[in-house]
Amino acid sequence: MIVLHVAQPTDAGVARYVAAATVDQLTRGWRVVVACPSGGRLAAELTAHGVPRLHWAATRSPSVDTVGETQRLRRLISQVDPDVVHLHSSKAGLAGRLAVRGARPTLFQPHGWSWLAARGATARGALAWERLAARWTDVCVCVGEGEAAHARHRRVGTRHEVVRNGVDLANFAPAGEQARAAARDRLGIGRDVPLAVCLGRITRQKGQDVLVTAWPQVREHCPAAQLCIVGDGDLRPALRVDTQRGVRFVPPVTDPRPWYAAADVVVLPSRWEGLSLTLLEALASGCSVVVSDIPGLADAVSTGVGARVPVGDSRAVAQALARRLTDADLRAAEGHAAALAARAFDARRTYEQLAAVTVQLAQPSVGLADYPNRGPRRPPTPLRFVSRSHK
Repeated sequence: MIVLHVAQPTDAGVARYVAAATVDQLTRGWRVVVACPSGGRLAAELTAHGVPRLHWAATRSPSVDTVGETQRLRRLISQVDPDVVHLHSSKAGLAGRLAVRGARPTLFQPHGWSWLAARGATARGALAWERLAARWTDVCVCVGEGEAAHARHRRVGTRHEVVRNGVDLANFAPAGEQARAAARDRLGIGRDVPLAVCLGRITRQKGQDVLVTAWPQVREHCPAAQLCIVGDGDLRPALRVDTQRGVRFVPPVTDPRPWYAAADVVVLPSRWEGLSLTLLEALASGCSVVVSDIPGLADAVSTGVGARVPVGDSRAVAQALARRLTDADLRAAEGHAAALAARAFDARRTYEQLAAVTVQLAQPSVGLADYPNRGPRRPPTPLRFVSRSHK
């Protein structure tokens, strides 16, 4: 079976998901190809794991070149001749469905609905597009129950399958005291400093502006506390101007595990999410968490695992952080509960379910027990691969 994955984001959560899912599908004996922009973490991960990649020039937002992006993608789809086209996130969903228009089995995975990221007329336009494009979507894979509920509530009509995001439990696990001390030494953080960590793109969606507003209130209760905001994004320059004492901005990292090991609390003040990979990693790492009470975060944080606070409420964020930064017993109890809760999000189950949905779409008559051993339905077409340095 031949599957073409298409993704515009080359860093952060979507890129990590695409890399892991395609590697899993390669191990099933499928022929897997990824079309994405060159550069970024995704291209590097694909190259490192031997996943074939085609260069697709595309920007994150709709633009005057959307027609060109669609035409370029249509040529790549014709070249690969896949059994299934798997479109990740909003830009690939836009260009891909315009390119295919129902001519091939099409799986769309929004990783967070586009209308949630917009306001006013732009949001209304994004929603109208999703309703229209549903006719060219054979199945929409939602990464959490909340994402599927958004679609049903907004009458985005197609077949929705929930395949919850997962975490590699062998890669993310609670750190002991020695590992915690070593991580702090490596990161330049005092071993006794109360530490809150926020990892992710620095954007309106992720809500770091709420966190920076909350931080002076945290310091009133815990003067020695430090906040590390790890990542990059369009809000970073403005937030750095307003930086409070005890706040440190750190460039994006390829391996977040030392930060989870070092953290006393991981905070995710997002305004919307699909199902946050960062949250699942933090839970598996045994971290106490403070999250916005929204779908995609709250459904993974039950009582005893951490705090759920109203979205955009800086005072509530400050209170929840201050309580945990000053109560080691509470942090320890929540961290233990978090690691147990993470077992429900084993990534192996995620990729097994995704594979089942994909093979049913490509070959509806194939029994699920048969699909791992089935080969492609036609001889492979020679592909032109690009190197990581190609522009």
